[in-house]
Amino acid sequence: MSSVQQRRYDLDWLRILAFGLLIFYHIGMFFVSWDFHVKSVHSGPVIEPAMKLVNPWRMTVLFLISGVALRFAMDKAPLGHFAWARFWRLFLPLVFGVLVIVAPQSWLELLEKGETQAGFLFFYGDYLSASTDYSIILPTWNHLWYVAYLIIYTFILIALYPLVTRLSRAIGPLTSRSPLLFLAVALVPVVLFALHDLWLEDVFPSTHALVDDWGNHALYFPFLLIAFLAAKSERIWAIMDRFYKPAIVLAITLAAWQLFVWSLSEADIADVPFLELIALVHMMVEPIYAWACILVAFGLVRRFANRPSKALSYMTEAIFPWYILHQTFIVIFGFWLTRQGLSPMLEFGLITVLTFASCHLVHEYIIRRSGVLRPLFGLKARDSAKDRLISRAATGSA
Repeated sequence: MSSVQQRRYDLDWLRILAFGLLIFYHIGMFFVSWDFHVKSVHSGPVIEPAMKLVNPWRMTVLFLISGVALRFAMDKAPLGHFAWARFWRLFLPLVFGVLVIVAPQSWLELLEKGETQAGFLFFYGDYLSASTDYSIILPTWNHLWYVAYLIIYTFILIALYPLVTRLSRAIGPLTSRSPLLFLAVALVPVVLFALHDLWLEDVFPSTHALVDDWGNHALYFPFLLIAFLAAKSERIWAIMDRFYKPAIVLAITLAAWQLFVWSLSEADIADVPFLELIALVHMMVEPIYAWACILVAFGLVRRFANRPSKALSYMTEAIFPWYILHQTFIVIFGFWLTRQGLSPMLEFGLITVLTFASCHLVHEYIIRRSGVLRPLFGLKARDSAKDRLISRAATGSA
């Protein structure tokens, strides 16, 4: 089986863009009518169609990228060393995030609900003591659920690594020539999305609580496993490339269909002919649409962003601290700004600018320069002065 050995700069960019989209999505959650930790006084349905178009595939992309990254990382390092390093790389940020970063979100949420009037320091004692006096679980991980899931999925893969790598080698010759691979790339992800959307989502509603979130596990872990298996197959990446242009047409067409259906009011629906057929088609559209969007995303970065750059090097490190920080900034700025009598557009603009600026400033001037904070935000510890001197001597650099 031919394999992809070089650095996948396109996937580095896609990871950055996926986390960036997640930040915008959480800013949007402040303005829609759906449940969120704090809400804007301007909350309503205006931007909900755009949010719905992003929602089916935004997190699946991150788990696909994680699966590819795990395959490359696990193939390069002794398994025991990789397991130890990866655990601390993810576990420390999760614990620090729960204990420090997420706590203000819970405080402001309960303050807005009228369940507490206490200052943050007084409330923090309740937060750490896992008080049951409130309507939400304390302490909590909120948006950091992705890190918790990635820890568990990583160690499942570590346990399965000998079996999975043997399976990958066994199916390698098949993937190099079987026409059935085209059908597999086109249909297997759609089937996984369909099983989740049409059945599991109702039986096991999303909780992000890990232990009872079987619907999401049945979606995210198979995609991570598929990406792990396919990571080094040139044949599979080539097939995905061939689907890129048709996927653009399909994604745009199905997005337009969904927007049309969502635009129908209850009064309109009563007069729509073939209503049952429209409802059936609509249920079947979302799984196809989700996979088409993912194929477009992979295709775009592979064509236009598969090269190194200084911006890529910087953002590859910066984006994970940004992810850890962003929602707390959104909640803090949103809670304050929405009480200032601003217009919706000005409120949205200020929250967006303040959130991105704060993530950048805190990462650039505090986190990345601190030997203590770097591991708490998932970054490698800084080399000691002695290590840097040895490295420079070894490479002949000044």
